[in-house]
Amino acid sequence: MYSTPLAEAIAEAERLVSEAPFIESEADLLEGLQYLAGCIAACTHVAFDYDRDHPFLHSGTGPFTKMGLDNPDTMYFGTRVQPGHEYVVTGTRGATTDVSFQLLGGEYTDDNVPDSDTAFDDRRLDIADDGTFEWRFSPKTPSQLVIREVYNDWSAQRGTFAIARTDTAGTAPPPLSRELIEKRYAVAGKQLVQRVKTWLQFPKWFYDNLPVNTLTAPRLTPGGLATQYSSVGHYDLAPDQAIVITLPVSDAPYLGFQLGSLWYISLDYINHQTSLNGTQAQADPDGKIRIVVADANPGVTNWCETLGHGRGYLQFRWQRVSRELTEADGPTLEVMGVDEVAGALPYHDHNKISEQDWRERIALRQKQIGERMVG
Repeated sequence: MYSTPLAEAIAEAERLVSEAPFIESEADLLEGLQYLAGCIAACTHVAFDYDRDHPFLHSGTGPFTKMGLDNPDTMYFGTRVQPGHEYVVTGTRGATTDVSFQLLGGEYTDDNVPDSDTAFDDRRLDIADDGTFEWRFSPKTPSQLVIREVYNDWSAQRGTFAIARTDTAGTAPPPLSRELIEKRYAVAGKQLVQRVKTWLQFPKWFYDNLPVNTLTAPRLTPGGLATQYSSVGHYDLAPDQAIVITLPVSDAPYLGFQLGSLWYISLDYINHQTSLNGTQAQADPDGKIRIVVADANPGVTNWCETLGHGRGYLQFRWQRVSRELTEADGPTLEVMGVDEVAGALPYHDHNKISEQDWRERIALRQKQIGERMVG
């Protein structure tokens, strides 16, 4: 059967998920199985809707196909490109905060972080008055093209992106063959197992060796993104504990904070406030942003919900920076009881939010993600 390699790979990926060492509850396992379903969908989509000689941009990471601590503020697009050919990316610049382009010399695996051959943001493009642009390139090695469109405001108008290989534009791929279908099932299966293995391993390199309940000073993000700094950490909280994070309002055009599960994926950011960006986060009168990470509701606007995850990942990103960020730009962190949060917030009365206003914040998230994904 043509689908046998994929079926075997799904069984192997399910075994990897089910045997993950951090699973402590039925909820952890169910979350892993939901994550696996998204991985299956993404890998089959990319394998079957891909043609080597007629590239097309795919979104392999999104609200339902999560991987790699996906950023809730980012739309991801990508495809594979081959040496010896010229490619042209065309599009229209939207109103989003940042658009970045990256060529990765290979793929992420469980023993390799690929080098970045090219990484830049749209400030290097010649963008016409009507927002249109064109970028031509010829990769030197087999590479992955990744385009990231980053929202500091979820209501911003998204842009458009397309890719063509100049020597095949206007032509069509050959009809399907048995060999091609057989290959695609095998490729989907191989990619699925590698995807699961990779992102189970990745946090061990960059997060798990850090002291728990701490955050690093801002640093250039591993992986070669040209103008992105990040601060990372992992937390371990009891149900009655909270983390209060304090950082200065940034002069960087984009600031984002998110929580991630031990599956190294974002938590549900549509129906819960598990992330905050520069537009969503409330700033205090002293120019500081104070975020409360907790399972129990502290009744403040900048509450980030752990959704029952006693352990997980913390991630800040600053993008489109025009200067080097230092420790002074970064966050400080304090662990305390949830009942101590009000006393620890110097502007607690300013931070409080009613249940109705909270519901309106969540409803706005749901609306804006819906508009972003289909608009």
